[in-house]
Amino acid sequence: MPAPSSTGAQTGIDAGRLGRLLGDPGLVWLVDRARRRMARGRPLTGSVTLSDPDESQRRAVDRLLGRAPRSGGSLNVRLDTVDTILRRSGVSPDGLAAAVVALTGPVALHAETSGKEARAWENAYAPLGLLDAELAHWAERIYGNGLVRRLARTPEAAALLLEAAVRALRTLPASPPTSRATFAARTLSDAHALDEGTPLATLVLSGVRALTGFPDGSGAQWRREAWASAGLLKDDLSSTVLTLNLRGTPSLDWMAAAGEPAVLTLRSLTRRAPVAAVATTETVHVCENPAVLSAAADTLGPACPPMVCLQGQPSAAALTLLRGLSTGGAGLLYHGDFDWGGARIAAALARSVPWRPWRYTAAHYRAAVTTVPEAPALTGPPAATPWDPALAVALAEHGVRVEEEAVLDDLLADLGPGAVECVPSW
Repeated sequence: MPAPSSTGAQTGIDAGRLGRLLGDPGLVWLVDRARRRMARGRPLTGSVTLSDPDESQRRAVDRLLGRAPRSGGSLNVRLDTVDTILRRSGVSPDGLAAAVVALTGPVALHAETSGKEARAWENAYAPLGLLDAELAHWAERIYGNGLVRRLARTPEAAALLLEAAVRALRTLPASPPTSRATFAARTLSDAHALDEGTPLATLVLSGVRALTGFPDGSGAQWRREAWASAGLLKDDLSSTVLTLNLRGTPSLDWMAAAGEPAVLTLRSLTRRAPVAAVATTETVHVCENPAVLSAAADTLGPACPPMVCLQGQPSAAALTLLRGLSTGGAGLLYHGDFDWGGARIAAALARSVPWRPWRYTAAHYRAAVTTVPEAPALTGPPAATPWDPALAVALAEHGVRVEEEAVLDDLLADLGPGAVECVPSW
């Protein structure tokens, strides 16, 4: 137990005698019980009990109370009695409470401590106020869901964590895409700050998904794709995009002449420009599933207009390619699966590059439902369809999904010679 406080003389406490009387190691438990009661604002009255005490604790209590040694059972001590002993002996004229403070230091009330801690946590979340409106809902969710408290056990650690997370999120998505380590070194002064498993990586990835609309999932591959949706990559070779009949390099020209699909890496799209091009007045058809592009190559070959396939959530390579094509003057027409996942993919694409629907409206969905027998039921939470709000309503109304492969004949007809561009009538 600590030596009595040097402030004892100011309160009339006899520090030497107090140390001998109440500072015995066998009485640590008794002083601790009294201190806890004081912290809760409770009076030092009534009894405290110690189950299964050892001999040193028994001897210390007997000596404090001036009684004959006792054996067996638990120890029961009345705090009122200890208070009286301290006052009458002159060891602590102000009683047990003053003695506890002299021995262990000032006692803060739990209510005061809790209030200070609550204010500290409130201040820790202040960096969230610097985020743009598009992350406002995420900030509200983070404030209330306990994630930060789990990742950072103290308000001080949480403040540092949130400041770094906000600094990273305010510079995303990264354009042009870059490796996560390079981004972390440049933005956070630590190339390993966003390594897998770190609290900061967990928090920033949560914000990235809110920023890009990346869907729920799990696993290493899912995390790589989620990071890539904001332009943060493991490397510049693993991010790819599937294309058909794009031109701009000798290899692409050769593949287009043969009407064969080509796979472009992010590296090829960012190291040389232009790596893929179309005529400025040309339309590029964008689909979600490789089956559509493969069927177009089989059916139309070199006669097929340029196509790009997302293969699910748009990769960094896909976004880089489509931004370049759009900036170059090409129009983009998009079709995806008629389901909630497809709607999220389309919405995520729209946040990065402008496109018009290609048979991807409520009218086209309602027409497709009548031609697909025993269509599977929709799964997952609903999603908005900003390009045609009526589509989300129709999906909820019919409750079935229509995959791209189910309307493949219509899509191929749009790609064939003499086809009329299929866009909304409004």
